[in-house]
Amino acid sequence: MEWTKTEKRQLAIFFAIAFGVPYLMGIAMAFAQRAGADTSAFANAQMFYPAAGAMLALLVTRRGDQTLPRRFYFGFLVLTALMGVTALGTVTVPALAVTVSTWIMVVGSLVCWVLYFVDGKARRTAGGLRLTGTGGKGLVTTVLLFLALYLGRFVILILFTKLVDPTATMEEMGFSSNWVYSLLLFASLPLSFVLAFTPFFGEEYGWRAFLQPLLQKRFGPRRGVLLLGVLWGFWHLPLNVFYYSPATWVQSLVNQVLLCVCLASFLGYAQHKTRTVWVPVVVHFLNNNLIAVFAGSANVIENQVIGWTDVIVSCVLMAALYLPSLASRVWKRPLPCLPLDVPEDAAVPAGPGEAKQPPQYGPQP
Repeated sequence: MEWTKTEKRQLAIFFAIAFGVPYLMGIAMAFAQRAGADTSAFANAQMFYPAAGAMLALLVTRRGDQTLPRRFYFGFLVLTALMGVTALGTVTVPALAVTVSTWIMVVGSLVCWVLYFVDGKARRTAGGLRLTGTGGKGLVTTVLLFLALYLGRFVILILFTKLVDPTATMEEMGFSSNWVYSLLLFASLPLSFVLAFTPFFGEEYGWRAFLQPLLQKRFGPRRGVLLLGVLWGFWHLPLNVFYYSPATWVQSLVNQVLLCVCLASFLGYAQHKTRTVWVPVVVHFLNNNLIAVFAGSANVIENQVIGWTDVIVSCVLMAALYLPSLASRVWKRPLPCLPLDVPEDAAVPAGPGEAKQPPQYGPQP
């Protein structure tokens, strides 16, 4: 199916923000990286831009729609702007910028939770923000399936490494030797999610809740998800060059694109099955934060040196674990509403003492 004129406009706004901002910020990131500064504030800020692009696209093209969760949207957009400005501060005051960025993210996440619930159930539904989805099933089992696949990846890597080099230690394979600290990190994950959910929501609301249904409409359920994985991979380019692997950024980018295609397949499956963006948000959070649990530090993702053998091994393993999700019967289900459409029977939430009003679209008098 072809995109409508409104959907094309929404896509133009989305790509201008989601891709344009991080690529422009890459210029400042280059100066910070060459000055030896910590560029993690840029990495954190970049995760907010996809959702910001989706929110602006909906706010601009649905100006008269009173059902959108505007309080949450505006709160998140302000937080995104603050994260971007703080990231730019890395060029001049790197140490302070990283600390301030962390606190802004924590305080902003708490404020966003408040705005999320203040907006009410009807507006959350209209914005594709419902915790329980709309007709989807298997929320908990989907997360548990991801955890099983994630742990399986490390088990296979350990067995493969031991087969090649029986003398290799866990520390040499990148695992922490301080299991007590790792267990404490694991136990703290629920609290960490509450205090820092916004960057993961920032990616998943943009990629899975907004862009995925549009790509699926145009290219089909599976091809749309695979195309999203490619776009998502190239979106990481500034991070590959100036954060993840400056010395081997070509290998890092190739690895990133292939890994994103594989992971997008599972995340797309999770979104399509559960009909809620929160399952992909939780999965994305776990995917990133379990690295610190196993390695004992999140710093292992910075300044990596990646060889082509590493790329091949990693991608073969990821493909074997996550691409089978494309064979699920879940994909035969109807596509979600596009993009984040309001059900016809939705009503505008009423204020105190007011009756509910039908949804209104377009400019209002």
